[in-house]
Amino acid sequence: MLRRVVIPLVVLALAPALVLGVDKPVVANKPAGAAGKPASSANKPEADKPASAAKLSAAAIVERTISARGGRGAWHSVQTLSWSGKMDAGGNNQRYLKAPGMAAPPVNENPAAQVQLPFTLEMKRGRKSRLELQFNGQTAVQVYDGKQGWKLRPFLNRHQVEPYTADEARIAADESDIAGRLVDAADNGTKIEVQGVEKVEGKAAYKLKLTLRNGHVVHEWVDAQSFLEVKVEGTPRRLDGKMHAVAVYMRDYRNVSGVQIPYLIETTVQGVERTEKIIIEKAAVNPHLDDSRFAKPT
Repeated sequence: MLRRVVIPLVVLALAPALVLGVDKPVVANKPAGAAGKPASSANKPEADKPASAAKLSAAAIVERTISARGGRGAWHSVQTLSWSGKMDAGGNNQRYLKAPGMAAPPVNENPAAQVQLPFTLEMKRGRKSRLELQFNGQTAVQVYDGKQGWKLRPFLNRHQVEPYTADEARIAADESDIAGRLVDAADNGTKIEVQGVEKVEGKAAYKLKLTLRNGHVVHEWVDAQSFLEVKVEGTPRRLDGKMHAVAVYMRDYRNVSGVQIPYLIETTVQGVERTEKIIIEKAAVNPHLDDSRFAKPT
């Protein structure tokens, strides 16, 4: 499902639909600062000095990134992953878009009161994933078996299992497997180019262009010192009738059974003030996950 670098980004792309319903545009209030930056840092001036880093080939950057994340062998041994924690779901921090001719909403008296829902995400090789969100005694479920996807959204008073939409199925099919896009890029037919060095949250990062086997292009940013992935281009979202760029930031990497996993994931949408965070509280490598966990919910 939450796009696959190490994190299934499709989860990030589709999870809002489980709780909020993305078929309805959200409007009003002031836009974010710089596009593609987390709101927490949007108003912080970047240093005037341009980003710089050692000139490395795409192959060298990829190899250093794989090593920084634990090594190719370690990731090849990972057959399943599970995460649990909390996921932002709007509430008082609901995202707003500025709409011409519409009055601004009342000032939020408690802007920090973001609703956070407990979640569990299970992943298995073959692009299988299962996301569960808990709220008010109900469980929303999003499942992908590697070929087909389904969702159950009781929060939206939808108590019947629904198949993925065509767009959701396309997003899921484009995702990498459990180890991410870089580990086996050549074997998967992915071509990688270096498109320079840019600043990501004040630090130099290599910008990589990934052309997938099907011709789809995505971008990832790798920190020039740690060589961990710090930013990924997300799937654009349609809001107020327009497509808005999405960026996903990965932070707080921790070693879990020999591989590096980010414990904080923040998604930003261009022109939207509020960001969406996923906080991982527990991660497990190679837990037993039966294939039935990824079948159509009943």
